[in-house]
Amino acid sequence: MHSTRYCFLRFPGGLPKAVTFSYDDGAFTDVRLVETADKYGLKCTLNLTGDAVEKEKGLSIDYLKNTVLAHGHEIATHGYMHRAPQTLRPIEFIRETLDTRLILEEKLGGMIRGFAYPDLHVDRFARPETYKTVKSALTQLDIAYGRMACSSKSFELPEDWHNWQPTAHHDEPWLFEKLDEFIALDLAKTYCSGHSPKLFFIWGHSFEFEAKQNWHRLEEICSRISGKSDVWYATNGQICSYAAAFDSLLWSANGRRVFNPTLYTLWFDVDGKAFSIAPGETLTI
Repeated sequence: MHSTRYCFLRFPGGLPKAVTFSYDDGAFTDVRLVETADKYGLKCTLNLTGDAVEKEKGLSIDYLKNTVLAHGHEIATHGYMHRAPQTLRPIEFIRETLDTRLILEEKLGGMIRGFAYPDLHVDRFARPETYKTVKSALTQLDIAYGRMACSSKSFELPEDWHNWQPTAHHDEPWLFEKLDEFIALDLAKTYCSGHSPKLFFIWGHSFEFEAKQNWHRLEEICSRISGKSDVWYATNGQICSYAAAFDSLLWSANGRRVFNPTLYTLWFDVDGKAFSIAPGETLTI
């Protein structure tokens, strides 16, 4: 008797790859961003500051509720005044984050559980303990993930969801090369230990397209990445929540039986064979 060798998460429907977008600050140019994402069937997370939403300095509450959320996109927090966490005392960071979450939930309904760090790559934490303090605060505030402002070139899901480093900013000179690599990637043709799910994560600010007058670049990105039969198009939060549900699966000691205690139907690959498990189901592999 021995356990199976490899088990990897698969996205809904058994899909091996996912694509997500994350855009900051809630500029009026997000309207064109969302229109373009809708046109191509893509999903985006918009990261908003509490001050702008509370005072309706940018996108209106009606637009956020009746277009952004109604079309399946996500709203996440981006600090109250867009202050970089590494510059704040812990109590200031906690208040910035909590106040923003309270405002967004009051104005928009639902639960806000995502965060994009204002002006921050994890390397900008001068001391590792500063990041640990920030992560602890986010966890205690029920923030499930934190997206850094950087480009990792990676297709992997994060090991630490509060240090989620996107694949690429939309203006990276190598973006389309990596995008083509991702699209061509066939996990069935990779070595078995490389069958982990893959993600292409694009981030930026929509006002950058307006400033550079290169909206055609967004169209090119969206047209290349959309409509793929092996890709799940999801928000940041949907991907994080699905992965957390997968991590909640309960396995027997020999890896032959699995119980799903979550409310998600979950998909996974065991030694190259696809399985799905319904909520509350026990499955024998």
